[in-house]
Amino acid sequence: MNEEKEMPPVKNGCGHHCIKINNIGVSFGSEVILEDVSLHMHCGSLTALIGPNGAGKTTLIRALLGEIKHSGSFVFRDLKTNEKLDMKVGYVPQKLDVERELPMTVYDLFASFISNTPVWLHKSKKLYNRIYEQLKIFSAEDCIDRQIGKLSGGQLQRVLLSIAITPIPDLLILDEPVSGIDDNGVREFYRLAGEIKEKYDLAILLVSHDLDMVKKYADKVVLMDRGILCQGTPDEVFADRNFTQIFGGGEA
Repeated sequence: MNEEKEMPPVKNGCGHHCIKINNIGVSFGSEVILEDVSLHMHCGSLTALIGPNGAGKTTLIRALLGEIKHSGSFVFRDLKTNEKLDMKVGYVPQKLDVERELPMTVYDLFASFISNTPVWLHKSKKLYNRIYEQLKIFSAEDCIDRQIGKLSGGQLQRVLLSIAITPIPDLLILDEPVSGIDDNGVREFYRLAGEIKEKYDLAILLVSHDLDMVKKYADKVVLMDRGILCQGTPDEVFADRNFTQIFGGGEA
């Protein structure tokens, strides 16, 4: 199961688009960080990347985001026409380091991503209403006028999710998005991720150490350690000997 296995589109996905990661490699000097990583993701699906610390999961994401040099390619294709398309990517980082006293509101942060007008010039009512409606998707509309540094971990992640799907991306990358959030917040975040993939028919690539949530919500799991050790359904990967050797059948 270390070779990529073609998996059918998930039940609720349109099945018309596919993101292929082809033979990605990353090296820093003589040190090989990633080697020959290949996988594919369908729209309407959630793919979870798991593995030990230092396995290269975040490096793969940085390559996807164009932040580091790499070999190999990323291709977004219409399966009906076989046409290559430009891929829109949304991203929620593991954490956002913000000074608690930073005088920036959620509106200011959101507007800086989606508006070409400097946010300090004036507050557009039309833009304010648009941001309010986007925040409402994740029950974060009450945060719109609050300072970023005063938000709880769960509130901040809901805000970042709202920004990441504005406009709706083809691929939403979530890099350990529940770090530092309590158990209720973790369950709520994964529930929201499940709703997002179905409602907006986008592909989600999730880095996670929470094996219980991965098993419950992921359509596909990829076990990495500099390369891909195995990939498949959660049941297939969790039963693989590579998984047992790394995790011992316990929590990541």
